[in-house]
Amino acid sequence: MSDATIEVSGLRKRFGPTVALDGMTFTVTPGTVTGFVGPNGAGKSTTIRVILGLDAPDEGHALIGGRPYAQLPHPLHHVGALVDAAALQPSRTGRNHLLWLAHSQGMSAGPVDAAIELVGLGSAARRKAGGYSLGMRQRLGIAAAMLGAPRMIIMDEPFNGMDPEGIIWMRGLLRSLAAEGRAILVSSHLMGELQGIADHVVVVGRGRVLADARVEDLVARASGDQVRLRTSAPADAAAALHRSATAATVTDAHTVTVSGVPAQRVVEILSQAGVPFSEVTTHRATLEDVYLQLTSSETEYQAGTLHREARR
Repeated sequence: MSDATIEVSGLRKRFGPTVALDGMTFTVTPGTVTGFVGPNGAGKSTTIRVILGLDAPDEGHALIGGRPYAQLPHPLHHVGALVDAAALQPSRTGRNHLLWLAHSQGMSAGPVDAAIELVGLGSAARRKAGGYSLGMRQRLGIAAAMLGAPRMIIMDEPFNGMDPEGIIWMRGLLRSLAAEGRAILVSSHLMGELQGIADHVVVVGRGRVLADARVEDLVARASGDQVRLRTSAPADAAAALHRSATAATVTDAHTVTVSGVPAQRVVEILSQAGVPFSEVTTHRATLEDVYLQLTSSETEYQAGTLHREARR
């Protein structure tokens, strides 16, 4: 195993009658951003806490570079984590908060100033952290995670409180860290952001892994080889496709959905049959589509539909 790999194997954890983790198993490898997603109550936070030694599992293990967190000398040099941006002493300045962490790991002030520069908090570093906005606290938490130049990084909802500029910056940071060969685990509810940065995704529900695969593979599987056809003659288009043994369904007055053949073949069939069309597009699922398909029966709380009487 690489010294920059996070391994979670067979984790089981109960809190009284509640099963938080039910055999959770996955690996975060160097050079990749791994998205960690699932509904509330799926076990994401508990898994992260076990990895970081904040909770002990009933069964299984979590290893950071082949060792449990508790056995790491100066752990911030091995793994950096953003778990709770509010976990700070509000009367300390941002810089003093980082100095306190650095001194606990035997580091000088040099890494502190470098981390402040990295996250763009230079102008606010000597202000009390209690007055920081949520986005600024997120940046301070990221600076803390980067202090020891760790090979492994864990971030729980890093986009929380970020403005658009901050989100763009965060995307670039995560991709650049992975490009340096670090193992990055990112837990987030923002599927659109993860699809843009994650190489791999682990989808979890009720304490177990539902999917563990490359993002592009999951999206391709969910896309289902579907093609959307825009035409002024949907019935004629569907009939021509049926004659060629192609599954086609008229979905509205101008649209036909085609399954099982590529867009180029659809164009060939319609052209040969003389059926007019204005647009042929391949359906492309999103990571959010994948997530909803996989977790539809795993959510702890589901919103219902209002009855007609309730709307009045």
